[in-house]
Amino acid sequence: MNFKYFIKYLSYGFFAGAIALSPVTVFGQVKNPGLLVHAADDEPTTLDPAQVEPGEGGETIILQVYDRLLDIGPASAALIPSLAVEIPSLSNGGISEDGLTYTFKLRAGVTFHDGTSLTADDVKYSWDRAMEMNLPEGNAGALSDVIASTEIIDDLTFRVNLSEPSASFLNSTVVSMVASVVSQDAVEANGGVKVETPNRFMAGNMVGTGPYKFVVWNRNENLQLEVNESYWGDNAKLDVRIEIGGDPDVRVLGLRAGEFDTIETDPSFIADLEGADGVTIYTGGLLLEPLHIGFNLNIPKGSLPDGDTISEDFFHDPRIRQAFNHAFDYQAFLNGPLAGYGAFNPHYTPIGIFGHDADAPVYSEKNYAEAERLFREAGVWDEGFAVSVITEEGNLFALMCLVLKDSIERLNPNFRINVLAVAESVFDDAHAQNPLEYAMWAKNADPAADPNFYMQAYQHPDGEWGEVHGFANGYRDAAKVGELIDSAATELDPAKRSAIYRELQTILYDDPMWLIGAQEGVVMAHRDWLKGFAMQPLWPRPSLKFSFFDK
Repeated sequence: MNFKYFIKYLSYGFFAGAIALSPVTVFGQVKNPGLLVHAADDEPTTLDPAQVEPGEGGETIILQVYDRLLDIGPASAALIPSLAVEIPSLSNGGISEDGLTYTFKLRAGVTFHDGTSLTADDVKYSWDRAMEMNLPEGNAGALSDVIASTEIIDDLTFRVNLSEPSASFLNSTVVSMVASVVSQDAVEANGGVKVETPNRFMAGNMVGTGPYKFVVWNRNENLQLEVNESYWGDNAKLDVRIEIGGDPDVRVLGLRAGEFDTIETDPSFIADLEGADGVTIYTGGLLLEPLHIGFNLNIPKGSLPDGDTISEDFFHDPRIRQAFNHAFDYQAFLNGPLAGYGAFNPHYTPIGIFGHDADAPVYSEKNYAEAERLFREAGVWDEGFAVSVITEEGNLFALMCLVLKDSIERLNPNFRINVLAVAESVFDDAHAQNPLEYAMWAKNADPAADPNFYMQAYQHPDGEWGEVHGFANGYRDAAKVGELIDSAATELDPAKRSAIYRELQTILYDDPMWLIGAQEGVVMAHRDWLKGFAMQPLWPRPSLKFSFFDK
């Protein structure tokens, strides 16, 4: 056991007399029977589906407490019914011939945690509520960008009319956390719906239909859930306590001591957990959250940090963006911070989802000769440059930035990368700026089951990041990129749609707007006594549904 971890663990006071606990107590007996204890890496900012940001810690809790019309099972990316009794299709009449109308038949006898019955009115209310609130930090666009109107056909039939055909509606919109169904009675009794205004009650309380009921949120300490004994499906077996605290050392020691059943894990934990008594490290597959460094092509004049010498239009030149991609030491990142767990993917169609082309070109090896050629051709080789990249401190994002720094500075001593590793709150504030006042930043993508999400958010010149980063300033043919992405979004023929994504992946390799360090491998550590362990990268992080687990 690493001594620094042990001292830090004791300082958090998880249990007195840790040194005196015998191996039999720690490793031979199930601790906290009847209770699942999960150690999270951060605290939610909200528990409201209408307010939560994709990828944020609140989605972890929303997944457990609320249901959606459809779900994704643990074994594959295939959709399964949830509050809807069947998956709409052309063959069962759930999807109209023109692809614009979706009809959902709801499950009878479902009750909310406040005792009220689920009807189509609650579904319509939940979706309309998120779109009407339209909170900037939330994900209302997942609904409003595709939905023209919603209808109640009868108590157990809900209909959605789309503004245009959407090939990703079921896989992306319907299963998203913003599409969770909330109790209309609970919301109306506690502030109702106000445009562009968060609901304080719903931000800190939860009334859903899911396998868990919300109990209490002790801020900065823990969040507690209890089994919903009236759940319409299979009941959960264990109550849940989610311990809040981002310190990796504490999570590692807590798992080793048996105080935690599961912990949020990344590959950097492997060295401290491999071979630990009573601990299983689950590995398999890839997370659908590519680790990326963004290039900003929309830098406000005079906003860059002191010491940066690049011009505001530095990344407008595709040769410079290509050179950064060629210079990055992918193998060092994979074999170092990722401990060998990961893979390299073509530009922004992750391995594991529809549309991924295994034969598409991909940056996977550093190529200093090509990087030098491109930097020289762009006219920056001799004079050099200094540029900052901002990231959260103490995680894989920061380590990816350090690999970039080492890669670029080894290539040319006239090049300088300044890694600004800051507290999460500071990074979040910077990351939320529009326009962004940094030339580069590092994070990961939000996961999705369909390529349209990634293409719209991360590649489209008018998309979420395309608008913030000014992609139109740098794409060789921005109009063509936008047209191809929009065409794939509405193409209902899978073969034609796949062909469009193949074309896009080649274009976006030659004209990159991101440096994708890797697609991180799935790694999750848990106690051996945990039964029913399942992990699905398409569920919000940490990609676990606690209702499957038992001890």
